[in-house]
Amino acid sequence: MSKIFGFGETMPGYEVPVLNEREVRAAAGILFVLAFTTFANAWFMGNFRPTKIFVIAFLIDFTIRLFVNPRYAPSMIAARFAVRGQAPEWVGAPQKRFAWAIGWVLAIAMLWLIVINNVIGPVNMLVCATCLVLMFFESAFGICVGCKIYNALPGRRAQLCAGGSCEVFVPHPTQKVGAGGTAIVTAYLAVMALVGSQAFPAAEALAARPTMTPPGATEASTETDRCKPPAFAVAMGHEEKWKLHNNCK
Repeated sequence: MSKIFGFGETMPGYEVPVLNEREVRAAAGILFVLAFTTFANAWFMGNFRPTKIFVIAFLIDFTIRLFVNPRYAPSMIAARFAVRGQAPEWVGAPQKRFAWAIGWVLAIAMLWLIVINNVIGPVNMLVCATCLVLMFFESAFGICVGCKIYNALPGRRAQLCAGGSCEVFVPHPTQKVGAGGTAIVTAYLAVMALVGSQAFPAAEALAARPTMTPPGATEASTETDRCKPPAFAVAMGHEEKWKLHNNCK
């Protein structure tokens, strides 16, 4: 039976405590989805209540990870269930603890800013965006930014990093991007930029286009009718966003 307080699992053949990277990435993905949802709610709807709830939940989860045991953190339990049919990939626990400490400090900052002091501004948006970037890189690419910082500190040497990224590694020829791959991505982005500029003109260009005015109706009344929010938008309290999305000032 695992001890209640501890950080990482002691496994035969491993010099340091380890964590299952598959669980770690799954947990990061779960938290990323929740964080992105609440962030979008605040950004687009001006509703900060879900963000405040998530900040408290995030802080509790990371406090359990760091000061009790990662096994008992709710996000890690959900992640363990999600990847229960996959073989574990053991990675070093010390660098993960350092990386999660960064997340815990950011959560403390968010608690102070948005939950306690109700600050709404660029500072807390920057902190939120930083958390989102860290969790996205962890879940999508398996890149632990905090682990890389840990590995760069004097006297620190991370062991058993995901994908062998701590060790000296020579990429296989199939992993190299090369000039050809760079050219393909560049051409792809150029084509998409061209499509966006030609097929979907900016809102200002759409507004400048002449419109057909029905007989007996003035241009002002036609514009008023066009910019009248539909019933569903009114019911949702979405009038201003609907006007914004339909180029109504």
